[in-house]
Amino acid sequence: MTERADTEIATARNPGLSSDEVARLVERGEVNDVPVRSSRSTADIVRANVFTRFNAIIGVLFLIILVVGPIQDGLFGFVIVANTAIGIFQEMRAKRTLDSLALVGEAKPMVRRDGTAAEIPTSGIVLGDLIELGPGDKVVVDGQVAEADNLEIDESLLTGEADPVLKHPGDTVMSGSFVVAGGGAFTATKVGRQAYAAQLAEEASRFTLVNSELRNGISQILKYVTWMMVPAAVGLIISQFTVESHDAREAVRRTIGGIVPMVPEGLVLLTSVAFAIGVVRLGRKQCLVQELPAIEGLARVDVVCLDKTGTLTEGGMDVNELRMLDGARQPYTASVLAALGAADPHPNASLQAIIDAYPHAGADGWRCTDTLPFSSARKYSGAALTEPDGTTGTWLLGAPDVLLPAGHPALADVDRLNDQGLRVLLLARTGLDLDDPQVSADVLPQALVVLEQRLRPDAGDTLRYFADQGVHAKVISGDNAVSVGAVASTLGLPGAERPVDARRLPAERDAMARVLEDGSVFGRVTPQQKRDMVGALQSRGHNVAMTGDGVNDVLALKDADIGVSMGSGSEATRAVAQIVLLDNSFATLPSVVAEGRRVIGNITRVATLFLTKTVYSVLLALLVVFWQIPYPFLPRHLTLLSTLTIGVPAFFLALAPNKERARPHFVKRVLRYATPAGIICGLASFLSYLVARHHYTGSGALDAETSAATLTLFLLEVWVLAIVARPYTWWRVALVLAMVVGFLIVLVTPWLQSFFALRLVGSEVPWMAVGIAAVGGVVLEVVWAWVRRREDRVLATA
Repeated sequence: MTERADTEIATARNPGLSSDEVARLVERGEVNDVPVRSSRSTADIVRANVFTRFNAIIGVLFLIILVVGPIQDGLFGFVIVANTAIGIFQEMRAKRTLDSLALVGEAKPMVRRDGTAAEIPTSGIVLGDLIELGPGDKVVVDGQVAEADNLEIDESLLTGEADPVLKHPGDTVMSGSFVVAGGGAFTATKVGRQAYAAQLAEEASRFTLVNSELRNGISQILKYVTWMMVPAAVGLIISQFTVESHDAREAVRRTIGGIVPMVPEGLVLLTSVAFAIGVVRLGRKQCLVQELPAIEGLARVDVVCLDKTGTLTEGGMDVNELRMLDGARQPYTASVLAALGAADPHPNASLQAIIDAYPHAGADGWRCTDTLPFSSARKYSGAALTEPDGTTGTWLLGAPDVLLPAGHPALADVDRLNDQGLRVLLLARTGLDLDDPQVSADVLPQALVVLEQRLRPDAGDTLRYFADQGVHAKVISGDNAVSVGAVASTLGLPGAERPVDARRLPAERDAMARVLEDGSVFGRVTPQQKRDMVGALQSRGHNVAMTGDGVNDVLALKDADIGVSMGSGSEATRAVAQIVLLDNSFATLPSVVAEGRRVIGNITRVATLFLTKTVYSVLLALLVVFWQIPYPFLPRHLTLLSTLTIGVPAFFLALAPNKERARPHFVKRVLRYATPAGIICGLASFLSYLVARHHYTGSGALDAETSAATLTLFLLEVWVLAIVARPYTWWRVALVLAMVVGFLIVLVTPWLQSFFALRLVGSEVPWMAVGIAAVGGVVLEVVWAWVRRREDRVLATA
């Protein structure tokens, strides 16, 4: 009798709930109703975009302007409304993409009802359901083990305990743990929000923005801005009401004109939009980004650890050859292999290839009495078989270099086959029982099973992409190191010709890190070693991404900076990974890297524009307080300048292609450029204002003075925009020119002149304003060139 027959008997003995029982439980609400969310709710999105600190500041100032008028000085309020609406729209669009992809990638547990096992959605499980488990399956609700066949559960994600726990009937299992070996079934005892990991699952809603250098950096910048705004705004309020004591409405308008540009109101919005559009773009390529910082994080990665099986090679394999040892007979050996295949209800890829080559029909008359499921830590599986004539024997199938002693003659053949990139398993017989700890110590080899792996056609191109981008690829596999090295060499991985056997890796973290930095291919790696290797690389300052699809990759995926799982991988790997490649294509990873670089590079450009405005606004407020003169601008002037030199260009620049390598220290980089740019813009426009004040007199003098200062400030802001937009493409040049044309249209159109209170009087002062802007632009170029060279030197020595 085979294991498959045993399973059929177990199913008959415990058929699970009936349809009527399920219907009654659903009516009582005893169903696993925890929402499976891959994104923030609609209410969360609206709340996050509307109720912000700076929206509150702008909103109050807008209401004040509505009282004192005119309406054109309140244009900034309408801009904020439009920006917020755009942000909500884009995030809702990303939410729909994420939710639809999450449904595609959602695992469906195997539930036994009415004596039949079928896949159902996790949300359809009811209290008392009988849920079947196999290697790689995640325990989705709390329960009690009903059936166990060498069932080993890894609870490390919940308890921190690294060693798998062997479960027996009656033992409890917790949601969030996963199967590493064997199989069985458990009865659901807690469902919905009562389950152990339900709160963790809800907290892991997929639209999180935690641990993002970009987001954390922007929060830090906003904190700095708040500190600068408060004293500057207080001083400006006192100053303007003192200077304009005869006209309170004018004082209010000038004060608000100074405060509004201090607020980098669109910076957070554009960051959210850039991330959201990145999700949509990757979604079209069947890439599910379960946590948004993963887009950014993979762009910062400098080491990517690849599991060979399922990543560089396709999951399936074929039996290439059966090589007999020590006089064993091929027909007999073929029957043993067929019996081993029939004995395992949850075959891995290697055993499935053997089953395909030696079907169950070849094991007629054979009976399985005990099994030892495959484990990545052991590197072998086994079964106790009874032959048709009643002879009993214990058989092992696994890694030859683990089962055979060093120097065994068969290992020479294994090495030659591994050099060709072939995978080799040893079929051996032992006189010990399967539960004997020394079962593999003294075996009688019977045959070498030679398997041919199927290389992914796109793997070579992807490895070359990473090499070109300065990302070091490390192939980490449980297979023989020589075999893995041969596969990696075929794909052109640098350093693959020097594979390292992980059994000889030093245990000390620093020593391990040195070996890892020097090597590219590592074989015979245990699951715990994968985790240790990720930690060792991180200890040397590397940002590490880990890819994999097997249950043995879960711990490493969880600890890596970015975990990437294949869509066809085990449920456990998909649960802990930040990125799931639903089409199982390793070639999608470059798209994720490129999207992350687009987001980081473009937000750095955009942040520079916004922070330049904040710096010159604070500086102008302080200069006005010191000189005790009217603030040079009304809100309408700065709304116009912000729209033409920041708002519209920033939207296009934030979403443009960008292949620049991600650089660290986001806040420092932005402030290095924005601070001198803001100081130059502020000083130059204030100088134009002072010169104009000495030149113009009469009732319309203030408007003429403001117009001259506005011209200088616009020209310098366009200069900043032109620098930020580099390297130039046709559309970037067109973008800058369009903004210039837009300003010229305002200057030459009478009703726009009146609306924005902009009228250049005479020729002497306007040309002087242009001259000051030209000098400021030259100084800006020199200063930024110096900052750039200094930054490049620091990166070169890092």
